[in-house]
Amino acid sequence: MKVSVEISLYPLDQNYIPPIQDFIDRLKSYEELKVIGNTMSTQVYGEYATVLEILNIEMQRTHKNTPKAAFVMKVLNGDLAPES
Repeated sequence: MKVSVEISLYPLDQNYIPPIQDFIDRLKSYEELKVIGNTMSTQVYGEYATVLEILNIEMQRTHKNTPKAAFVMKVLNGDLAPES
């Protein structure tokens, strides 16, 4: 089953851009994911189990490196990615 995820990261730190960019870059390194970023959030598309497994790994990594950070996420079943 395909999934579409909209995710935003809010590091509770004055130097907030580097952790956000690092998280997005790590997601983009996975060939299994389609990752589209904009100024408000990042959209991630792929196979349901794979997407959530990768997000679990990378969210934990972010929390280890940026202890005060909040994620906001929407998960929709189906692939709602815009046509490339």
